[in-house]
Formats: sequence, C-alpha cells, structure tokens
Amino acid sequence: MAFSIVYTRAQLGIQAPRVAVETHLSNGLPAFHIVGLAQTAVKESKDRVRSAILNSHFDFPDNRITVNLAPADIPKHSGRYDLAIAIGILQASGQLAATTLEDSEFYGELSLDGALRDVGGTLPALLQGAKNQASLFIPRPLRKQAALIEHAQCYAAGHLLEVCAHLNGEQSLARVACLQAVKTVDHPDLADVKGQEAAKRALEIAAAGGHNLLFTGPPGTGKTMLASRLVGILPELSNHQALETACIHALHERPDTALISTTPPFRAPHHSASASAIVGGGSHPRPGEISLAHNGVLFLDELPEFPRNVIEALREPMENGSVTIIRTRERASFPSRFQLIAARNPCKCGYYGDLKRVCNCTPEQIAAYNRKVSGPLLDRIDLHVSVHRVPTRDLDALTTSAESSASILRRVSAARTTQLRRQKKLNSQLDSAEIERYCALDKKEKELIHTAAERLQLSGRAYYRVLKVARSITDLAGTAKINSTALMEALAYRENG
Repeated sequence: MAFSIVYTRAQLGIQAPRVAVETHLSNGLPAFHIVGLAQTAVKESKDRVRSAILNSHFDFPDNRITVNLAPADIPKHSGRYDLAIAIGILQASGQLAATTLEDSEFYGELSLDGALRDVGGTLPALLQGAKNQASLFIPRPLRKQAALIEHAQCYAAGHLLEVCAHLNGEQSLARVACLQAVKTVDHPDLADVKGQEAAKRALEIAAAGGHNLLFTGPPGTGKTMLASRLVGILPELSNHQALETACIHALHERPDTALISTTPPFRAPHHSASASAIVGGGSHPRPGEISLAHNGVLFLDELPEFPRNVIEALREPMENGSVTIIRTRERASFPSRFQLIAARNPCKCGYYGDLKRVCNCTPEQIAAYNRKVSGPLLDRIDLHVSVHRVPTRDLDALTTSAESSASILRRVSAARTTQLRRQKKLNSQLDSAEIERYCALDKKEKELIHTAAERLQLSGRAYYRVLKVARSITDLAGTAKINSTALMEALAYRENG
C-alpha cells in the first residue's frame, strides 16, 4: 500500500482554493478512480494520465488507484489537474525521489505523449500560490504571465519528463524571470475631436475622479467618438491591477489571447447583449462585460436600447464594485469596479431639441423613450452632459491644434496622485464618512449646494456625488478646498440630467 499528497488549485470565480490530490495505491484488481466532485473533463484525465505516464517511460501501477481531490465540496473542472494527478501516482508508486511536495503546486493538462498544455484560467491560481510562497510547476505557454507575478517561484516545463527530472534532482528547471507588464494598446487622440469643448472637459473630470458619465445628444454629434477616447487619458494600470484584470480575462478568453497589459480595458457591448453576457453567468459562472471592464471603462452606446433588465442589473455592481453569480452548485464573485460611459439620443428619432432637424416624436413617445432608463440608474451617473451639433461651417474653420490626450493625461495623473496620497482611493470610491472628511465645505458653499439641492430635487446619493465631482474639479485645479466655482460646475453636470 502506498499513499501520496500533491497540491494544485481549483477555479472558483477568480478565487483559487487549494486542492489536495490524495493518491492511494492498494491491492486488488487494477482500477483507476477519481473522486471529489470531479466533472467530466476531470474524470477523463484517467486516460490522459495513463498514456502520458507510459509514453514518458514510467511504469503505470497495476494496482487499485484511488485519487481524491479534496475538499470534495468544491466543483473541479477542466484538465488542469492532470499534472498533479500524474505526479501523485508517480510519487505513490516510488518512481520519484522527492519524499514530500508540501511546498509545491502543479498545474497543466497532459497530452497523450506527456507534453504539457495550458488550459486557461490558471492565472488566479498562480497569484495565490505565489502569495503562499509555493514552488509552482506550470506549462511553458504560461511563463509570460507567470513572469509578471512578483516573488513567484515558477518553473515552466514542456513535458512531464522535465518536471520529474527536476523533482528527482537530475536536471533542474530554470526559474521564470520576473518582468513588468507593458502597454499593448494605443487609443485614438482627443485632439482629433473638433469642437465639443464642454464634453471634453467632462471627460477630463470623469477620468480624474473615476466618475460615471452620460452623453445625451442627436446622432452624429460625436458621442461615441468622445467616449472611445476616454481610455487615452486614463493612467496606465499598476502591475497588480494589470494582473487582476488579466485574471478575469483568463477566465473568459482562450489562454493564448488573455494578454497582460497596463492599458485599462475598454468594453463596448452591443445593445442586443443578454443579461448574462453583461453581468456574467452560465452553468459554470463566467465573468460578463462589467467584470471584463474592471479597472477600465464600460461603454454602453444607445443606452435606452438595452433591455430594461440588463440596465437595472448594473445598479448594484456600480455601487459595490463586484458581482456575485449563484448557481445550484457554485457561487462565484467577480470584481467589477468599472467606469461607466453611456450615450443616448434625446428621443426615439434622435432629433428632439436639435436646431437643424425636426423631431417627429410625440411628447408621449419622448417620455416613454426616456423612461427606458430608470431614475435610480441615472442617479448613479455623476456627470450628465448634453452634446450639441457642431455646424459644418465651424468644423471646416476649426483647426487641428486641439489639446492632445497626452497633455490632458498629465493633469489627470497629477489629480489622481493627489487623491491617492490624500485618501488612498479615487474620489468616486469615497463613502459618506470619507466625503464629509475630504469634501468639507465652508458656510458659503454649504448654502449654495443646499439651495441647489432643493431646486434640483437631488436625492441623498446625487448630493454626495455632486460633492465628489466638485472634489475632482478642485484636484484638477490643484487647490486644497472646494470653492463656489468648482461646486457650480459640478451642479451644472447634475442639472443637465
């Protein structure tokens, strides 16, 4: 009788609980059983592991083999357990010199000839394993992602034989060298947008404080063009944020397309997308667009055209910064701290209030169109901006010497640095107690906002969001206290809503 324990990690949302692969070889008729809430792909690993061991010139035990994936109450998916199971069998049968692998973790799917493949979604496991100071054995395609994890002891291998040679002390694997995430995407420049200075100013304020923004205006006024340039004035992600974002994308995309980049993500789903596509879902919970936009921008063009249930599903993630998806056997939480940029027409035909085109909508149709977006959601959007048509004569007259994204980015970065130094977070993330501390007003400013709040009938949430926007305007100006000018500008963005 022989017994071994090898460690790996499961996938539960972006969480990666540790899994003990317990292998027991006992007397009896040859058999191979895998238990511990193993799904079909895991149970099929029996044939992959057996062929990989034999084709790697090891002996496959003629015993009754029982592999238990503990804890048994966590669902196990995919072929990520193949390598750990193979190492467990080899250790239990005495074919590995290593007596204990307590501080090691193994990830990867085995091909029939023993080659290692990445199955995707392993980046969260690598992060957690590195945090616990474990030695991580991974397939070679994962080495670029593993190189971005600070202080990780990662060893990339292309074959089962290479891992076994390392464990037997015959030929050591080279440790993956640490690298830094890099910017991979260049976004269009704001200097390309002619006119629309008020909308550009709102974009700058939104970028500085991480605020949500809604553009309202007729078709062709540049709403989408402006929104697509927001990422260009956002600071690059830190290494930690880039890894966190990549963890989410690794659960959604193929392994070879899940890149690690310091460029904030920009997601722009079509208005025909379902609730599960936006929020996340599936029999095995996967992240939706709001999680894929984590640490970046979620752009919803033609906002009223989205199904009502999809729009309403955004409310809680916008407040909490996370979304939890519950299924019969699984419960997964995904971070979703995104910056919402939305665009809409003023009515169904799009020309209500346009000086150049006549609106054909009745007052009832206009009211019905605007009711598609609920008040509670609009309340959660900090800046409401009306985008008006720029006359074609003015377009020809305007030069291309508008301020570039790089120039605006410098001011945005300085404002964000001030916020992080002062309160360790962006202004949009302040809670009510922090707002009272960092957005304190003098008597004159208090009277001004109280009067405006009564006239505009602001809710408590909207009142606090005005203060946070005013704080961002003040940070952009480089001043310490919120003055009347900053407060009136913040109220103007709320009045437009």
